[in-house]
Amino acid sequence: MVELVPSILSADFSKLALEIEAAERGGGSVIHIDIMDGHFVPNLTMGPPVVKSLRKVTSLPLDCHLMIENPDDFIEEFAQAGADWIAVHYEACRHLHRTLQLIAQHDMEPAVVINPATRVDFLLDILPMVHHVLVMSVNPGFGGQKFIPFSLDKIRRLVDLRAELGLNFRIEVDGGVAHDTIASVVEAGADLLVAGSAVYDSGHPEKEARALLKMAREAEQSRNGQNFHSRQAAAI
Repeated sequence: MVELVPSILSADFSKLALEIEAAERGGGSVIHIDIMDGHFVPNLTMGPPVVKSLRKVTSLPLDCHLMIENPDDFIEEFAQAGADWIAVHYEACRHLHRTLQLIAQHDMEPAVVINPATRVDFLLDILPMVHHVLVMSVNPGFGGQKFIPFSLDKIRRLVDLRAELGLNFRIEVDGGVAHDTIASVVEAGADLLVAGSAVYDSGHPEKEARALLKMAREAEQSRNGQNFHSRQAAAI
């Protein structure tokens, strides 16, 4: 089942606990936290202290997206702060296999992220290790950007690889996921839908989260119906 993953980068930080609660009431089931160091991406955001504070106000999984250089140096800190999932960039990790092992050793779910210019097939050898693959559908660093259409091809490729290799990793998409794109993202095969501006910019996160999740679930039903008919046709 698809899940909505509200990104707090677009939330009102003066009332962050309330913003998270509202998104959760609207159907958000995972909280996405964008960690930026001002080096790997041209922006500076939050770190382990914010994660530790959020752990006190929600029982939802905390999905930490590390857009930082040298992520290995911070894995233990995020584990101690209460992170549940840690996603690191293929482009930032010199020894990606070791980094993913380190995340798992700290009892967190390891994930890998690819930027728009990175090919899915570069991940082939480490796919059995990950909880999910995060496809960046914008260039990372700032919220509110427009969805890059060729990201849909990456999602479809991951769906094919998952089936070919007999794996069960999930597919997450982050960037420009909004009312006008969420259906196509789900139909392509995404499972985890990160939405920031679309949830929070209107000032009504509960309402927007509920509307987005409704659209996603409708697209999922359509996708499942198409897959069923495809399997039937293949069996004839």
